[in-house]
Amino acid sequence: MARDTARAVDEVIRRLREIGAGLPASDGVAVFNRMYLTVTEAVRRRLAGPYFADPAAMAELDAVFAGRYLLAVDAVAAGRRPPACWRPLFELRGHPGVHPLQFALAGMNAHIQHDLPLAVIDTCRRLGRSPEDLCADYHRINGLLAAVETAVREQLMPGPDVLERAEPLTHRVGAWSVDSARDAAWASVAALWELRELPHAAAALASALDVAVGLLGRALLTPLGFHGAAGTHDIHRAHEGHAAHDARSTHSTHSGTAGRLPVARNRPAVR
Repeated sequence: MARDTARAVDEVIRRLREIGAGLPASDGVAVFNRMYLTVTEAVRRRLAGPYFADPAAMAELDAVFAGRYLLAVDAVAAGRRPPACWRPLFELRGHPGVHPLQFALAGMNAHIQHDLPLAVIDTCRRLGRSPEDLCADYHRINGLLAAVETAVREQLMPGPDVLERAEPLTHRVGAWSVDSARDAAWASVAALWELRELPHAAAALASALDVAVGLLGRALLTPLGFHGAAGTHDIHRAHEGHAAHDARSTHSTHSGTAGRLPVARNRPAVR
């Protein structure tokens, strides 16, 4: 694995830790960021071993992929609007009626179904490869993501004492899966690759994908009224002390000045 590419992955991990350190634990972006850090660290550990057929290509993809999330973070920090797929998470990040699990899955939805196809195409262009060259390793990452998603669901899902009241949540998040999202992302990769010699058509498809993923993200983040209710999962109760901060964060985001996230000093290369 090329040293420069390895450094790019390490820089992604540093940025994710920096972002997390600057946010209250209950912030919706922080919830997703913690999960994403866990996945990135798992990928990084496997880059030096036999897990991937082409670890250098996977390291490049990891850095390019993460760069799209980091650019969204930096856009919001600078008072600009992020891509449509990320807007629901940033706009609702402090809403007291949105459960932490919704934040986690909405972030995965934006990053996998929109950012990942574009990152695969960018990586193929950089390395002079085709998507088929990356396909086997792409699907190897599914196991890592599925394990992390399962752990997050188990950690954040309300306990049995509130399952009846949590039924709208279980119904909503149960309809989204990382495997289906990554399969859909790979279909988008195939379509974008076929359009690589038609830049206007490819750009139109990418724009439509951005909007569609954003709409699904907003549905995943529909407030379900968990705030202030007895029996809410312990992780949510532990974060109630940040409610006033979150309310200010929500106001800042809607006014276009959500500048609480650290800005990259040395960003990974991003198309």
